[in-house]
Amino acid sequence: MIQSEREMARPKTHRLIHTPPLYKGFKPIGARGRDLETLEMSIDEYESLRLADFEGLNQEEAAEEMDISRSTFARLIESARRKSSQFFIQGKRLVIGGGSVHFKENLVQCHDCHHIFVVQMGEKLESCHACGSTNLIDLAGGFGHGQCCRDSRN
Repeated sequence: MIQSEREMARPKTHRLIHTPPLYKGFKPIGARGRDLETLEMSIDEYESLRLADFEGLNQEEAAEEMDISRSTFARLIESARRKSSQFFIQGKRLVIGGGSVHFKENLVQCHDCHHIFVVQMGEKLESCHACGSTNLIDLAGGFGHGQCCRDSRN
């Protein structure tokens, strides 16, 4: 019996992401977002940019950090850079989200004073250590993550 390519493809593994992005999207100043063509960048593409271009890791180091092969990392960074250049040069709206990922750590932001805390996945922050507010935003949860990332650490 011959299997289709879809059946033969390896299952997608969850890529490890250090923390969720601070922002879910960007647009050119002065342009109305609804009038712009939207580019979608996956969270793992975003992470590849962060590791290679912001942190300065080489592809092998970055791939290890994400728990993926170097060739997979190369495809991610190529796609992320193409989308970034389209955003800058063509003035498109960039939205970050999606992808098969697990976060290593979470970011929690105080809605009142805007302080940002790095916490371990599964760690519960009850109030802001800076101002005492309980009005907190779970950034991993904002990307549809939470329990899956907490469970993957066990």
